[in-house]
Amino acid sequence: EKKFETLTNDYNRLTAERERLANGLDSEIYTRLSPTDGTPYILLVSACGLRGEILLHMAHDKGLLIGTGSACSSNSLEPSHVLLSIGVPVEVAHGSLRLSLGRDNTEEDVDYILEALPPIIDRLREMSPLWEHIMEKEQAEKE
Repeated sequence: EKKFETLTNDYNRLTAERERLANGLDSEIYTRLSPTDGTPYILLVSACGLRGEILLHMAHDKGLLIGTGSACSSNSLEPSHVLLSIGVPVEVAHGSLRLSLGRDNTEEDVDYILEALPPIIDRLREMSPLWEHIMEKEQAEKE
């Protein structure tokens, strides 16, 4: 009974932290790919227009251990076949980031992700010709 209570508490706490993380990531910068009623242990988002493996290395330099794409494609440089099969566009799938949470993660860990990740995305987008192309396309569609 005590173990069940611990698991339930962890599940509820991590669900709240996952949602705080998702809500803290600006929807202008990120596209949420994982459902709100999914596992509390994983948040899958995309920084559209960027390559996940480049994000991975820059995030690692800041002490963030994140993955790219779905877990099924974590060893591949190609966009996740799982994401593509559910209709995620290639440019979104390429920029996907898998943020995993576990019982040892704290509120401070989520705060650090929210602090450290956006500047990495901003810096990479400043250098990304694909992001520039996406922005030009969006601007043309508005006109």
